[in-house]
Amino acid sequence: MRRRDPVRAQRLLAAHTLALADASHGIPLNFALLAGWQREILAEAEAPFRVNDAYAKAGRERYGLTPRTQADFASCLHETTDPDIPLAARAARAYLDVAFFHPFTDGNARAALLTLVHILAREDIVLPEVGPLQTTRYADDPAGAADLATLIGVLNRRRH
Repeated sequence: MRRRDPVRAQRLLAAHTLALADASHGIPLNFALLAGWQREILAEAEAPFRVNDAYAKAGRERYGLTPRTQADFASCLHETTDPDIPLAARAARAYLDVAFFHPFTDGNARAALLTLVHILAREDIVLPEVGPLQTTRYADDPAGAADLATLIGVLNRRRH
């Protein structure tokens, strides 16, 4: 088991507080908002959109960068407010979008978690713990995405 770095954990908690506050103020989810949380997470002055292909899972997954990547990502974030899509599905989709668009050079799993937190908090749903979702997801796994939406629904029901 890997020990958690207390400084890193504190920065995640600070970014979590920002994500909740932004949700309570109705601030729409967009890249600039995520970048603000990311600056807190990484203790960096800047958190730009990545400029090269990204890799994950020890290089087994590659996330390409095209001229449309940033615009496609922005469109996905905009869809998180669509009331015709169930909340758990919107939250799961956004979590996976951040994970697989991989907008930052570092900290994308934490950014994905905060995205999920923000979407749920906009609907007055605050999960009782802050921590990584221990799930394995792949970009081409629709069944895994459905499982994640189900997990989010279960977490929300258990919260009540």
